[in-house]
Amino acid sequence: MKKLFSLFLVLALALCAVTTVFADDITLDVIICQYGTNTNNWFERGGTGMDGSNFVEKFEAANPGIKLNLEVVSWNDVHQVVDTRIANGNAPDILNLDTFSEFLPDNLLMPVKDYTTEELFNDFFPAFMQDFLVDGEYWAVPDLASARALYYNVDLLAEAGVEVPTTWAELQDAAQAIIDFYDGEVYPWGIDMTTDEGQAAFAYYTWGNGGGFTDENGEWALNSDENVEAVEYAISLVKDGYTNPNPATQTRYDLQDMFATGKLAMMIGPNQIPTYVKDKGGEINMATASLPANEGKTSASVGVKDVMMAFRDDSADQAARNEAISKFMTFFYDPENYVGWVSMEDFLPAVNSAVEALVAANPSFEAWLNVLATCKFYPTSKAEWAQVRQGVTTVEQNALTGADVRAELDALQAEITGK
Repeated sequence: MKKLFSLFLVLALALCAVTTVFADDITLDVIICQYGTNTNNWFERGGTGMDGSNFVEKFEAANPGIKLNLEVVSWNDVHQVVDTRIANGNAPDILNLDTFSEFLPDNLLMPVKDYTTEELFNDFFPAFMQDFLVDGEYWAVPDLASARALYYNVDLLAEAGVEVPTTWAELQDAAQAIIDFYDGEVYPWGIDMTTDEGQAAFAYYTWGNGGGFTDENGEWALNSDENVEAVEYAISLVKDGYTNPNPATQTRYDLQDMFATGKLAMMIGPNQIPTYVKDKGGEINMATASLPANEGKTSASVGVKDVMMAFRDDSADQAARNEAISKFMTFFYDPENYVGWVSMEDFLPAVNSAVEALVAANPSFEAWLNVLATCKFYPTSKAEWAQVRQGVTTVEQNALTGADVRAELDALQAEITGK
């Protein structure tokens, strides 16, 4: 009987020990945006990326005691998902998004210094980090970057007898020639004014007309004469039948599908378009060029950098949680992992340590890095950016249905600035 009791006691103590180990595990809630099918394959538990590995499984194996509850969310849904979770008091620990400033007024974010090592912080491109500096603190880090260029179907343009347009007037002439030659079977120009890329469309045309989101002093200038003219021009392309038929509902992925099948002659897109087209089975002869600008204006390349940030959680063991988040960041940006991730979706890196390996694997990366150096970026550090992002998209969509562009931009400027 004593032996049986002793055995029971040993088993009970062992069970308690196991329970204690599991109780000490830290689970990090992570939201990653969906950049493509490879995102799901590499990040979601049980998936396999192009490099044959899975991020969650690799991380947990290398960091015992830390579990990842990682969710991949589409760009169309992620802002609503995050807003709902925050409203319910369930903010993620780590978030990948295209903006961070909207979370600063409510003191929701942790400063970067709390979860990055000095080595990792110094590895980020300094030019990227400047946008995340607010009131003397860095509040996010760059996830990855992309640059936009004009992609065109070489054969479609050649058959229609048109040159690659460099000005807005040339674009209109080229579009009409394509319409005439293909009898409407090919869309000349792609425009995405959805909630996915509406802010990008605003940037393409306003920057190409000497305007933009802000003035030379960094103040909001949404209703400038240059911006009014630019948006009116973009809307005229749609109304003249030079674009895809439904810019308010057709996303960049719809445009990329059309481009991959030869249905769309020209579109503005990021550097991973060739991989996207290849994955779709497209066999087209494509090339890139600078974005067309208005006569006498300078073409501006559009750069996009998405971010990683960490949310506060005052109910948690801060020291242990910060250490877990730090381990996540260090593991994510380790070239052994990060290079594979960036390569899968053909993005540009945010850390110096990845450049050499990426250029060695794909020499075309070096040319895109040079493009990135001349890009303009969204003013994401301004607290009103999320509101502006949605606002310019709404202006475009309203203009598509007949609203006056100047009146719409005047109203948005007043809403944002109170003036």
